[in-house]
Amino acid sequence: MTRPLTGASVPAAAGRILERLRENGFAAVVAGGAVRDLCLGSVPQDVDILTNAPVPEIEALFGDHKVRTVGKTFPVCRVDHIEVASARAGTNRFPVDDLAMRDFTINAMAWDPVKETLLDPFNGRTDLENRVIRFTRDPDARILEDPVRMIRGCRFAARLDARFSASARNAIEHHAGSLVNKIPGERLRNELIKAMALPEPSLFFRHLHDTGLLAGILPSLGRCHGLDGGPFHGETIFDHCLLVGDALPARHPLLRLAGYLHDAGKIDSRGIKEGRITFHGHETCTGLIMSDLNRLRFSTDETTYIIALIKCHMRPLAQKTRPKSVRRLLVALAENHLAFHDFMRMRIADKKGNLAKAPYTLADIRDRLRKVKDVRNSQSAFQKDDLAVTGHDIMAVLGIPPGPEVGRIKQQLFEKVLDDPARNTRDRLLCLVREMGR
Repeated sequence: MTRPLTGASVPAAAGRILERLRENGFAAVVAGGAVRDLCLGSVPQDVDILTNAPVPEIEALFGDHKVRTVGKTFPVCRVDHIEVASARAGTNRFPVDDLAMRDFTINAMAWDPVKETLLDPFNGRTDLENRVIRFTRDPDARILEDPVRMIRGCRFAARLDARFSASARNAIEHHAGSLVNKIPGERLRNELIKAMALPEPSLFFRHLHDTGLLAGILPSLGRCHGLDGGPFHGETIFDHCLLVGDALPARHPLLRLAGYLHDAGKIDSRGIKEGRITFHGHETCTGLIMSDLNRLRFSTDETTYIIALIKCHMRPLAQKTRPKSVRRLLVALAENHLAFHDFMRMRIADKKGNLAKAPYTLADIRDRLRKVKDVRNSQSAFQKDDLAVTGHDIMAVLGIPPGPEVGRIKQQLFEKVLDDPARNTRDRLLCLVREMGR
């Protein structure tokens, strides 16, 4: 099926590659996601070119360019960072046979820039207009070829605010339980990170849940579905987590993911007090969350950051918070290597995601920022190395050797300085050390 695609254009670099391939007797078209974006009226960020030229011919034709060939099963050339793929299904019916091997109809279109014609053998443009996610040809075959397509389908459905066709949904639901655990963790991680860039990743998580995929990807979050959020919330735990994640900025994907997981430990801390549900200490119940992140091959630094945000998100910072508590908050953030702005973004989103309470006003936010600024300007010590005395000073005064006792005394001094920053002078701290040695 061919249809005109007027007004479409690709970057000049891609146009030059297409032109050189044609000048040398090869067919070449723009294919995949770039065509989908052109149909939506947007400028594609990445352009993939499909040609009937074999890989060695592509390498030879562009020897004067930066060319890198990647992939073993289906080698692809990257010419000046633009992907140029040789048809995988032969050249007898180029490009239809290759398009038939792609995941969804909306990604199985090609654009011929010479004829300005859209090649759409599987009615992908109609599905795009109707916001339908449909597998190309046999859904079961497409999923068995690459099970990660199930997760990609949920991501596209969220991005386009689309629904699955009946055949696509049935196939995903059928294979979700048996195949999702066979997908390499790093591939699942990559899909999650890509989803964090969506306007509303909550739609992605809802599709994962509704198709049965979430329980195999993030069971820590999936098990929260439908659970009462308690007397201080107007939404379920699952819905609260999704609202909080959506309220965090897309430019910080790990921070956003922490928002979706921040209350997932509530199920492990549930209790009843005076007839009401409680979740005391839920921020410390991070075992299953950590297990999920490790299985999905998040790095140690990424996991540490997400878990630290979850553990610190309940730290108090309210209108009535006293400077002593603000200092202890800043110490906790420093110990967890967290930036205050990330903590504050999480607090703002957490409040916004609570349907039983009003979100922070601009005045509320400014008040909290002022409290932190005042404490920081007070020359407070926020870590033991900020003390006006050293371990050597303690050993000299008390006549003790290096060892745990020095660290214990230094910690006691630090606690006293947190209570009263004015104590952080050499004379006052040495006086305290002498008192401790009596």
